[in-house]
Amino acid sequence: MSQEELAQRQTRLLAAVFCERCQITYIPNPPPTASCPRCGTEPTGDETTLTKVPGQNRELNASQADEVDALIGQDFGVYHLEGLLGAGAMGRVYLARHHDLHRSCALKILPPRLAASDPAYVARFTNEGRAAAALVHPNVITVHAIGVIEDIHFLEMEFVAGQTVRHRLTEDGNHPAERATALVARMAEGLSVAHAQGILHRDLKLDNVLLTHQGVPKIADFGLAKRVLVDPRLPGSGEIVGTPPYMAPELFQGEHATTASDVYALGVCYFALLTGRYPFYSDNLTDLMRQVVQDPLPSLRELAPGLPLEMAECLHLLLAKTPANRPKDAYGASQLLLAVLGQTEDLDSLLYQAFRDQLLVTWQRQKEQYRLEIAFPSGRRQTVFVEPSHHSTVERLLTITSVCAKADPAYYETALRLNAEILHGALALREILGEWYFVMIDTYPRSTVDAEEIRRSVLEVAHRADAVERLLTGRDLH
Repeated sequence: MSQEELAQRQTRLLAAVFCERCQITYIPNPPPTASCPRCGTEPTGDETTLTKVPGQNRELNASQADEVDALIGQDFGVYHLEGLLGAGAMGRVYLARHHDLHRSCALKILPPRLAASDPAYVARFTNEGRAAAALVHPNVITVHAIGVIEDIHFLEMEFVAGQTVRHRLTEDGNHPAERATALVARMAEGLSVAHAQGILHRDLKLDNVLLTHQGVPKIADFGLAKRVLVDPRLPGSGEIVGTPPYMAPELFQGEHATTASDVYALGVCYFALLTGRYPFYSDNLTDLMRQVVQDPLPSLRELAPGLPLEMAECLHLLLAKTPANRPKDAYGASQLLLAVLGQTEDLDSLLYQAFRDQLLVTWQRQKEQYRLEIAFPSGRRQTVFVEPSHHSTVERLLTITSVCAKADPAYYETALRLNAEILHGALALREILGEWYFVMIDTYPRSTVDAEEIRRSVLEVAHRADAVERLLTGRDLH
């Protein structure tokens, strides 16, 4: 593409208009008042803005949705539609029950009127649905079937009882560096299977990655991306596929999607998990394009102060402006991420392995700290905190602590005697919210600790802290 054609293409993209009704972005011809080429809706003056709430998909218009939602509670071929799981520009996803196989599944359905208005999209939906069905990997949503029932196109997929990674980020906030790196590394492993078979995702984002209750990420919607349409009658025109904040610079410059542009989207996911925001974002397409193509990456020192240097360097490589400076595909990205992560498993995974069979142990994350609630058969309870220290990556420790009682001087002699009897870990003093407490504490090297050590230590710390609390106070407060 010549420089002149590239300039013309960029100029047209700056005038892009988003049609709420059809869920497409198009270039008016002639600008600025030309109607949507699909439904004829006139622009209202503010359609040049992109999605205003990051991570939220715009729903199909009501008439298109109603014709499918009416099936809820009804049989649809061999499926019984039980409820709506989600909605977006590409259709609606329902929780369904397969009558013959007696299993739950997710059924993506294209509303007939939407399918009839764009036969080319239906063909792409079918072809790429078949391609996605060939992908078998723990980090990819499995496609079971694709077909048409009563002129309604559908895709049957594995049902994942969990949330999107975007939803988890919104609820939990920024992820600890190791957890974010581990998540993105697993996403890269799933994506690498697609790249090895010549399949691009083209719309990888946190909304398209589901997280199981065990913390396993699964990528969905391979190839079923949103499109930014341009007028086919104009030279150098075509379509751009993707969600703008995740799109690589070269896509805004008229280049085709590649494995390297998928890697860039992976980098945006990584950045968002670490910082809670996109590297570049604007409501206005003009400004977003300028940022992505020209602006340097925002300062990670300010947005994620505790991020280890090797992880920051990895992120810079994934988000390099020039495709040649990124890992060439997801396999290269996964190797880079795993090398940065080393042998260190993220704490979510370790805790799941340690306590998946312990019905009396529950936990939740608060930033980098994990709060575990242990219920004893006696009816007493104890809270244990698990968190990494703030040393360098190599020297970092995993600390496991539990509060015993306030540090009343009357307890000092007894506490010292108990401390001498503890073989592993120690009874220590710690200031909490301006008051001093006795706490039971144990530590392990973060880089080598395994799930069994965590399980054993958490339960031991909990039992010892509870015993000290009962001996010193006779109460059950912590």
